[in-house]
Amino acid sequence: MSEFWLISAPGDKTNLQAWERMNAVTSKSNLSSNSKFHIPDLKVGTLDALVGLSDELGKLDSFAESVIKKIAQYIGEVMEDSKDKVQENLLANGVDLISYLTRFEWDMAKYPIKQPLKNISEALSKQVTQIETDLKTRSTAYNNIKGNLQSLEKKTVGNLLTRTLADIVHKEDFVLNSEYLITLLVVVPKSSYIEWQKTYESLSDMVVPRSTKMIAEDAEGGLFTVTLFRKVMDDFKAKARENRFMVREFYFDEKELKCEKEELMKLASDKKQQYVNNTICPRSLDNLITWEPQTASRSRGITVLLCLFSQGPLLRWLKVNFSEAFVAWIHVKALRVFVESVLRYGLPVNFQAMLLQPNKKSVKRLRDVLNVVFKHLDEVAAASIMDPGMDIPGLQLSNQEYYPYVYFKIDLSLLD
Repeated sequence: MSEFWLISAPGDKTNLQAWERMNAVTSKSNLSSNSKFHIPDLKVGTLDALVGLSDELGKLDSFAESVIKKIAQYIGEVMEDSKDKVQENLLANGVDLISYLTRFEWDMAKYPIKQPLKNISEALSKQVTQIETDLKTRSTAYNNIKGNLQSLEKKTVGNLLTRTLADIVHKEDFVLNSEYLITLLVVVPKSSYIEWQKTYESLSDMVVPRSTKMIAEDAEGGLFTVTLFRKVMDDFKAKARENRFMVREFYFDEKELKCEKEELMKLASDKKQQYVNNTICPRSLDNLITWEPQTASRSRGITVLLCLFSQGPLLRWLKVNFSEAFVAWIHVKALRVFVESVLRYGLPVNFQAMLLQPNKKSVKRLRDVLNVVFKHLDEVAAASIMDPGMDIPGLQLSNQEYYPYVYFKIDLSLLD
């Protein structure tokens, strides 16, 4: 995206001629693309009110900018797998941001111009604050669901050493309710299947002969049962570890396994309830919408997550409220130009605002041209800008940009 300069100068005959000259020079030399920025006749109020409002609008400007940046970043996060399409979703009133800026029109319905400037500012502040509050709520919900899904994936995928066994083991695989015998689960590497079959009975005393059975397998190895006497369990585990056979700490509890299955299903159900409603996914992903934990893979789980979030209500909310916040932000800019122009150029209200899109390679040259064209508006400030080495008492430019004309920057690069 680009950087824009929103500037204004008095609208009397002399300055309008300077304005036209500036526009002609900058356009002809390809220093910038320019367009008039239309600000309606707003109610001025008192000088004290304008001075106070100037400070408030500065803070609101920064706040609104931070909110739209957060929303843009969140859109990028939600569209993690389609980052090249993020800019397509950053719109204002249904058009791209540059088009909205260059064709700006004050929204009379939202911000009636007959009310005091203070009221307009408060309405804008309230709107942006509400968007930020809602964003925090929705982002928290998003992060919770995302965290739960990641937790679910860790439980249902992974290898046989780490994943849940709730959807793998069955009651008949175990010797249960025995005072003396216990069935253990052992993860054996694929390359060691033959060795396991040959040695498991001799790894310790009191191992039940021919009690092993493979009940699951993944790319790395298999999950085997083995039954032995409880009193040799610790010895068997140690000997198994020495032979690269890993005993899983698992004891069959039907009630606990049932609760775990229900928890996994609930997570999947909660995810679908919150993000599938009114969601349109590509036909190729239709089968993923009926995704179940016990058949999920990491890639499929992430695909479902991205599909649901990128096409669902969260993205739609982000897009709508990005537009709302961006529109509010530009109205704040317009208010600032109006207030600063009145404070600097005086009454009656008569100024011309213009939006400049500088050529990246000509920023310094453009600034010099503007300072020359409008130096008559403030000879002292212009002289200091043209010669930074000048020491002019009473003029402090170190903490804030100052030019002979009213100037505000609109930096859309922060949304890249």
